[in-house]
Amino acid sequence: MPIALYALTAGAFGIGVTEFVIMGLLLEVSTDFAVTISAAGLLISGYALGVMVGAPIMTVLTGRWSRKTVLLALMVIFVLGNVAGALAPSYTTLMAARVLTSFAHGTFFGVGSVVATGLVAADKRASAIAIMFTGLTVATILGVPFGTWLGQAFGWRSTFWAVALIGLVALAVIALFVPRDQATPEVSDWRQDVRVLVRPPVMLGLLTTVLGFGGMFAVFTYIAPMLTQLTGFTDAAVSPILLVFGGGLMAGNLIGGKLADRRLVPTMLGTLAVLALVMGAMTFAVHDKILMVVFVGLLGAAAFATVPALQMWVLEKAEGAGQSLASSFNIGAFNLGNAVGAWLGGAVIDHGLGLGALPWVAALVPLAALVVAVVALRLDRKPQRAISEVSVGTAD
Repeated sequence: MPIALYALTAGAFGIGVTEFVIMGLLLEVSTDFAVTISAAGLLISGYALGVMVGAPIMTVLTGRWSRKTVLLALMVIFVLGNVAGALAPSYTTLMAARVLTSFAHGTFFGVGSVVATGLVAADKRASAIAIMFTGLTVATILGVPFGTWLGQAFGWRSTFWAVALIGLVALAVIALFVPRDQATPEVSDWRQDVRVLVRPPVMLGLLTTVLGFGGMFAVFTYIAPMLTQLTGFTDAAVSPILLVFGGGLMAGNLIGGKLADRRLVPTMLGTLAVLALVMGAMTFAVHDKILMVVFVGLLGAAAFATVPALQMWVLEKAEGAGQSLASSFNIGAFNLGNAVGAWLGGAVIDHGLGLGALPWVAALVPLAALVVAVVALRLDRKPQRAISEVSVGTAD
């Protein structure tokens, strides 16, 4: 794999840290600005909404730029957003800084996926996407715990300064190692890109992404109370167990990429089925400590094994210049899945089913994603059959 791919991984690492590290600093932020913890938690929701809104806007606005220029500009926005967060004098300005930073997120992963697939041979494209997304998994395993410790020890603003520094490093390595576009970028009309985006296979692919990740986050959002209240772990044991989850993320991401390179469609369907199976079986493991640790790791592996296949599917269905927009929308779909999953988990708990019901209810969501994926495949094959029939008729 070319070194340029690992430069993209560095940028993904920085973005992953800034997205998730705020979860460990809610108490410090709420105390500093005299707001409730739930209000501080909206900084997470604001970021997710910023990704969904910002991804298509930034992709359209930068559509005529070279892809390397786009990546560099996004990292500049990322650095400025984190500096603004570190200097924020109020909760409102911190929210604005978080939204500004989020505008770099979706387009970086969207355009970065297109760049990554262009750096390698055709039979390694899904693996290239997986390696770029490894930056996100490493951020979850190492960056977020370190950023949380740093913020608790030296104040939450120090974490924002540290993430801004990571952004500067990523900016430098992208500038040095990502090659310039060898040809003039294909300039597209955003209206044409939208027409590509609303094709049924693409739209159903995006919906598959939302549902696939929605199920995982319905469980993961509430994993800490599940571990302590159902399994009987102490609060101190939660962080080490989450490292197991992070290890599963990394392993599943890389394995999913290699499998998707070999057979994309079976990998997409198979990983969704495995994710549903893991969450369904977790229902019977929540009261056993050893089994629960194993299933936390399996949950991470199964969830991120779906990522390369889902991203590659959307890229293949959105051909030409519309790939960047569709890819960015798919990143927004991952974030929408996060939000939907958190809402679903809360609804299950609030309506009396309780924490113990989360795994089996959440398992229904990737099963729904599997159904949607099958429908997308059938719709995608119909035009191909029609073309084949026309070709045969012409030959006759």
